[in-house]
Amino acid sequence: MQTGQHHPLVQLARAAIEAYVCDGHVLSPDEAPAQAGGQPAGVFVTIHTRSTGELRGCIGTIEPCEPDLALETIQNAISAATHDPRFPPIRPRELNDLEIDVSVLHPAEPIGSPAELDPRQYGVIVRQGTRRGLLLPDIPGIDDAETQVAIARQKAWIGPKDPVNLYRFKVDKYT
Repeated sequence: MQTGQHHPLVQLARAAIEAYVCDGHVLSPDEAPAQAGGQPAGVFVTIHTRSTGELRGCIGTIEPCEPDLALETIQNAISAATHDPRFPPIRPRELNDLEIDVSVLHPAEPIGSPAELDPRQYGVIVRQGTRRGLLLPDIPGIDDAETQVAIARQKAWIGPKDPVNLYRFKVDKYT
C-alpha cells in the first residue's frame, strides 16, 4: 500500500478499496491510515490505471449521504472500484497499478447559462426533473462550457435541446 505521499483522504480511499477488494471488508474510519475526517460533503472518487492513464472507475455523491467525510469517502471509493457500470470490478492484481483522486464538492449554485461556467474551475450539474448529470471540473480534453454541459446532458440521458436547470460547483481535489 502507498501511504505518506498522498492526502489523507486519498490514503483512506486506497485503504478502503484494498480492504474491500482483497477481503470484502468495509473499512471503518477508525482503521484509516491517516486522520481523514471533515464536515459532511459530496465526494467523488476517481480511479485511473497508472500504466495507461485510462479511467477505471468514478463514482460519487453530489450531496453527502453519510454523517462525515471519511464515511462518504469510504463508501464512494468502494463503489468506484466495484460498482461503476462501465467497468468490471477491480481485482486484487490491479491494486498496485491504480491512481486515486478524491474530489470534495462545494455546495452547488444555480446559474443562468453556460456562459457562467469555466470548465477548469467549475464542475457542472444539469437537471431536468429527476434526471441529473454531473461532470467534475478540470477534466483533460474538456476545454469549453458547451462541451462540459453536453457531456453532463448525455450522462443524464437529457437531449441536447431539452430545457435544463444548470448548477456549478467547485471542488477540492486531492491526489
